[in-house]
Amino acid sequence: MAATKTRLKAELARALRAKDEFTKSTIRMMLAAITVEEVAGKVARELSDTEELAVITKERRKRLDSAATYAEAGRPELAEKENAEAEFMAGYLPAPLTDEELNALVEAEVANVRADGETPSMKHMGTVVKAVNAAAAGRAPGAEVAARVKAMLLG
Repeated sequence: MAATKTRLKAELARALRAKDEFTKSTIRMMLAAITVEEVAGKVARELSDTEELAVITKERRKRLDSAATYAEAGRPELAEKENAEAEFMAGYLPAPLTDEELNALVEAEVANVRADGETPSMKHMGTVVKAVNAAAAGRAPGAEVAARVKAMLLG
């Protein structure tokens, strides 16, 4: 069992003993999402810690999207609940990259293209985005990475 799932189970036990309904329901939601991912496909498998963090990231993004939808629909109480769950889930994720750190990763990958003797252009975008996403390890949104790579390649 990966470290994230182990931590979730331990904290679920604490929440049950403390009768903390919010923590208990949010952790159960995250564990359920991880379990669904484990049994998806033809053969059940155990997720790595990185894959578990990706599942939590996806669930957090869903909560943020739902909160925005509820806020637009005039349901602030539901938006607040979704935001609280998203904030709780963020505690299990690695700290996001700062703008400077992300720019440094993009610049390093563009420099690697130059080191290969090529002039960086839009034809390298996919390769550079993939390398930056791998280096960021889920600590930066893919859309943000793509936008920064595109800006650097064009600019």
